[in-house]
Amino acid sequence: MAWTCSGRTNAELITNMWDANLIQSERIDRGHYTPSRHLAYEDSPQSIGFSATISAPHMHASALEHLSPYLGEGKRVLDVGSGSGYLTAVLAELVFPSSSSHSSSQVPGEVRRSREMGKVVGLEHIRALKDLGEFNMRKSEKGRKWLEEKVEFVVGDGREGWIDINGEADWDAIHVGAAAKEIHEALIEQLRCPGRMFIPVQDSRGSGQHIWVVDKDREGKISKEKFVNEK
Repeated sequence: MAWTCSGRTNAELITNMWDANLIQSERIDRGHYTPSRHLAYEDSPQSIGFSATISAPHMHASALEHLSPYLGEGKRVLDVGSGSGYLTAVLAELVFPSSSSHSSSQVPGEVRRSREMGKVVGLEHIRALKDLGEFNMRKSEKGRKWLEEKVEFVVGDGREGWIDINGEADWDAIHVGAAAKEIHEALIEQLRCPGRMFIPVQDSRGSGQHIWVVDKDREGKISKEKFVNEK
Protein backbone atom coordinates (compact mmCIF):
# COMPACT_ATOMS: atom_id res chain seq x y z
CA MET A 1 0.00 0.00 0.00
CA ALA A 2 1.41 3.41 -0.93
CA TRP A 3 2.02 5.95 1.81
CA THR A 4 -0.53 8.45 0.51
CA CYS A 5 -2.32 9.51 3.69
CA SER A 6 0.31 11.81 5.25
CA GLY A 7 -0.82 15.02 6.92
CA ARG A 8 0.62 18.01 8.75
CA THR A 9 -1.40 17.34 11.90
CA ASN A 10 -3.08 14.39 13.57
CA ALA A 11 -6.43 15.67 12.31
CA GLU A 12 -5.20 15.76 8.70
CA LEU A 13 -3.70 12.28 8.96
CA ILE A 14 -6.93 10.86 10.36
CA THR A 15 -9.02 12.67 7.74
CA ASN A 16 -6.90 11.27 4.92
CA MET A 17 -7.08 7.73 6.28
CA TRP A 18 -10.82 8.13 6.83
CA ASP A 19 -11.27 9.23 3.22
CA ALA A 20 -9.29 6.17 2.12
CA ASN A 21 -11.63 3.94 4.17
CA LEU A 22 -8.74 2.79 6.36
CA ILE A 23 -10.23 3.74 9.72
CA GLN A 24 -13.53 4.49 11.36
CA SER A 25 -12.51 6.27 14.57
CA GLU A 26 -10.21 9.07 15.81
CA ARG A 27 -8.98 9.11 19.41
CA ILE A 28 -5.22 8.84 20.10
CA ASP A 29 -2.70 11.50 18.99
CA ARG A 30 0.20 9.76 17.23
CA GLY A 31 2.42 12.75 18.05
CA HIS A 32 2.70 11.59 21.67
CA TYR A 33 4.37 8.37 20.53
CA THR A 34 6.97 9.43 17.96
CA PRO A 35 10.40 11.02 18.55
CA SER A 36 9.70 13.77 16.02
CA ARG A 37 6.42 15.65 16.22
CA HIS A 38 7.20 17.06 12.79
CA LEU A 39 7.21 13.59 11.23
CA ALA A 40 4.54 12.07 13.45
CA TYR A 41 1.78 12.45 10.88
CA GLU A 42 3.65 11.07 7.89
CA ASP A 43 2.07 7.86 6.60
CA SER A 44 5.35 5.97 6.87
CA PRO A 45 7.29 4.06 9.54
CA GLN A 46 9.36 6.19 11.95
CA SER A 47 12.46 5.06 13.83
CA ILE A 48 12.13 4.85 17.62
CA GLY A 49 15.63 3.52 18.26
CA PHE A 50 17.01 0.05 19.01
CA SER A 51 16.52 -0.92 15.34
CA ALA A 52 12.77 -0.63 15.85
CA THR A 53 10.10 1.53 14.22
CA ILE A 54 6.59 2.71 14.86
CA SER A 55 4.58 1.27 11.97
CA ALA A 56 3.04 3.46 9.30
CA PRO A 57 -0.45 4.71 10.23
CA HIS A 58 -2.07 2.75 7.40
CA MET A 59 -0.63 -0.46 8.87
CA HIS A 60 -2.04 0.35 12.30
CA ALA A 61 -5.37 1.14 10.66
CA SER A 62 -5.33 -2.18 8.83
CA ALA A 63 -4.59 -4.07 12.04
CA LEU A 64 -7.37 -2.35 13.95
CA GLU A 65 -9.95 -2.91 11.25
CA HIS A 66 -9.08 -6.61 11.04
CA LEU A 67 -9.20 -7.00 14.82
CA SER A 68 -12.24 -4.78 15.42
CA PRO A 69 -14.78 -7.62 15.81
CA TYR A 70 -12.72 -8.85 18.77
CA LEU A 71 -12.08 -5.48 20.38
CA GLY A 72 -14.40 -3.65 22.73
CA GLU A 73 -15.17 -3.06 26.36
CA GLY A 74 -14.04 -5.84 28.65
CA LYS A 75 -11.85 -7.63 26.09
CA ARG A 76 -8.37 -9.01 26.77
CA VAL A 77 -5.81 -7.87 24.20
CA LEU A 78 -2.10 -8.66 23.75
CA ASP A 79 0.10 -6.29 21.72
CA VAL A 80 3.29 -8.18 20.83
CA GLY A 81 6.15 -5.85 19.90
CA SER A 82 4.46 -2.82 21.45
CA GLY A 83 7.37 -0.49 20.65
CA SER A 84 6.40 3.15 21.16
CA GLY A 85 3.15 2.13 22.84
CA TYR A 86 0.97 3.91 20.30
CA LEU A 87 -1.14 0.97 19.20
CA THR A 88 -1.30 -0.28 22.78
CA ALA A 89 -2.92 3.05 23.65
CA VAL A 90 -5.39 2.79 20.78
CA LEU A 91 -6.31 -0.72 21.89
CA ALA A 92 -6.79 0.55 25.46
CA GLU A 93 -9.11 3.26 24.15
CA LEU A 94 -11.27 0.56 22.58
CA VAL A 95 -11.24 -1.74 25.61
CA PHE A 96 -11.73 1.04 28.19
CA PRO A 97 -13.91 3.68 26.48
CA SER A 98 -15.06 6.78 28.34
CA SER A 99 -18.23 6.50 30.37
CA SER A 100 -20.07 8.62 27.82
CA SER A 101 -19.72 5.84 25.25
CA HIS A 102 -21.51 3.17 27.30
CA SER A 103 -24.67 1.73 25.86
CA SER A 104 -27.81 3.01 27.55
CA SER A 105 -28.85 -0.62 27.98
CA GLN A 106 -25.93 -1.30 30.32
CA VAL A 107 -26.61 -1.03 34.03
CA PRO A 108 -23.81 0.19 36.36
CA GLY A 109 -23.01 -3.34 37.54
CA GLU A 110 -22.53 -4.55 33.96
CA VAL A 111 -20.25 -1.61 33.18
CA ARG A 112 -18.16 -2.32 36.28
CA ARG A 113 -17.83 -6.02 35.49
CA SER A 114 -16.77 -5.39 31.89
CA ARG A 115 -14.09 -2.97 33.08
CA GLU A 116 -12.84 -5.49 35.62
CA MET A 117 -12.55 -8.15 32.91
CA GLY A 118 -10.68 -6.03 30.39
CA LYS A 119 -6.90 -6.10 30.03
CA VAL A 120 -4.37 -4.70 27.54
CA VAL A 121 -0.74 -5.83 27.66
CA GLY A 122 2.12 -4.41 25.60
CA LEU A 123 4.85 -7.06 25.28
CA GLU A 124 8.43 -6.13 24.33
CA HIS A 125 11.68 -8.11 24.30
CA ILE A 126 13.77 -4.95 24.81
CA ARG A 127 13.40 -3.34 28.23
CA ALA A 128 14.21 0.13 26.93
CA LEU A 129 11.27 -0.11 24.51
CA LYS A 130 9.00 -1.38 27.28
CA ASP A 131 10.01 1.71 29.27
CA LEU A 132 9.44 3.92 26.21
CA GLY A 133 5.88 2.68 25.83
CA GLU A 134 5.15 3.47 29.47
CA PHE A 135 6.80 6.89 29.20
CA ASN A 136 4.76 7.83 26.15
CA MET A 137 1.50 6.65 27.67
CA ARG A 138 2.14 8.77 30.76
CA LYS A 139 2.10 11.91 28.60
CA SER A 140 -1.69 12.04 28.87
CA GLU A 141 -3.95 11.96 31.90
CA LYS A 142 -5.93 9.14 30.34
CA GLY A 143 -2.74 7.14 29.77
CA ARG A 144 -1.64 7.54 33.38
CA LYS A 145 -5.02 6.30 34.55
CA TRP A 146 -4.81 3.28 32.27
CA LEU A 147 -1.41 2.34 33.68
CA GLU A 148 -2.81 2.48 37.21
CA GLU A 149 -5.59 0.09 36.30
CA LYS A 150 -5.73 -2.33 33.38
CA VAL A 151 -2.83 -1.59 31.01
CA GLU A 152 0.72 -2.78 31.51
CA PHE A 153 3.94 -3.03 29.54
CA VAL A 154 6.05 -6.13 30.13
CA VAL A 155 9.31 -7.69 28.93
CA GLY A 156 9.35 -11.17 27.44
CA ASP A 157 9.67 -13.37 24.37
CA GLY A 158 6.78 -12.42 22.12
CA ARG A 159 6.94 -15.76 20.34
CA GLU A 160 5.73 -17.38 23.56
CA GLY A 161 2.87 -14.99 24.23
CA TRP A 162 2.23 -13.83 27.78
CA ILE A 163 0.84 -15.25 31.02
CA ASP A 164 -0.34 -12.44 33.31
CA ILE A 165 0.11 -12.18 37.07
CA ASN A 166 -3.17 -14.02 37.60
CA GLY A 167 -1.92 -16.97 35.57
CA GLU A 168 -4.23 -16.15 32.67
CA ALA A 169 -2.99 -16.55 29.10
CA ASP A 170 -6.12 -16.20 27.02
CA TRP A 171 -6.67 -13.27 24.68
CA ASP A 172 -9.62 -12.12 22.60
CA ALA A 173 -7.24 -10.38 20.20
CA ILE A 174 -3.50 -10.59 19.60
CA HIS A 175 -1.65 -8.00 17.51
CA VAL A 176 1.92 -8.68 16.40
CA GLY A 177 3.75 -5.53 15.35
CA ALA A 178 7.01 -6.86 13.91
CA ALA A 179 7.25 -9.32 11.03
CA ALA A 180 7.72 -12.87 12.28
CA LYS A 181 9.45 -15.74 10.51
CA GLU A 182 6.41 -17.93 11.08
CA ILE A 183 3.02 -18.01 12.78
CA HIS A 184 3.93 -19.10 16.28
CA GLU A 185 1.81 -21.90 17.73
CA ALA A 186 2.08 -20.54 21.28
CA LEU A 187 0.22 -17.42 20.20
CA ILE A 188 -2.51 -19.44 18.51
CA GLU A 189 -2.91 -21.53 21.65
CA GLN A 190 -3.44 -18.39 23.72
CA LEU A 191 -6.33 -17.14 21.57
CA ARG A 192 -9.71 -17.39 23.19
CA CYS A 193 -12.60 -19.24 21.56
CA PRO A 194 -13.46 -17.15 19.64
CA GLY A 195 -10.39 -15.00 19.09
CA ARG A 196 -8.29 -13.43 16.35
CA MET A 197 -4.62 -12.67 15.70
CA PHE A 198 -3.15 -10.16 13.24
CA ILE A 199 0.47 -11.01 12.36
CA PRO A 200 2.85 -9.93 9.59
CA VAL A 201 5.01 -12.83 8.39
CA GLN A 202 8.18 -12.62 6.33
CA ASP A 203 7.88 -14.15 2.88
CA SER A 204 10.02 -17.29 2.64
CA ARG A 205 11.20 -16.17 -0.82
CA GLY A 206 12.45 -12.85 0.51
CA SER A 207 9.79 -10.71 -1.17
CA GLY A 208 8.78 -8.61 1.81
CA GLN A 209 6.01 -9.69 4.14
CA HIS A 210 2.38 -10.71 4.11
CA ILE A 211 -0.37 -10.16 6.64
CA TRP A 212 -1.98 -13.23 8.14
CA VAL A 213 -5.23 -13.18 10.09
CA VAL A 214 -5.65 -16.23 12.30
CA ASP A 215 -9.10 -17.04 13.69
CA LYS A 216 -10.14 -19.49 16.38
CA ASP A 217 -13.88 -20.17 16.45
CA ARG A 218 -16.08 -21.07 19.41
CA GLU A 219 -15.26 -24.76 18.98
CA GLY A 220 -11.52 -24.10 18.82
CA LYS A 221 -11.20 -24.65 15.06
CA ILE A 222 -8.33 -22.69 13.51
CA SER A 223 -8.50 -20.88 10.17
CA LYS A 224 -5.84 -18.70 8.54
CA GLU A 225 -6.19 -16.09 5.81
CA LYS A 226 -3.30 -14.49 3.93
CA PHE A 227 -3.58 -10.92 2.65
CA VAL A 228 -1.63 -8.99 0.04
CA ASN A 229 1.94 -7.92 0.65
CA GLU A 230 2.01 -4.88 2.93
CA LYS A 231 4.78 -2.74 4.38
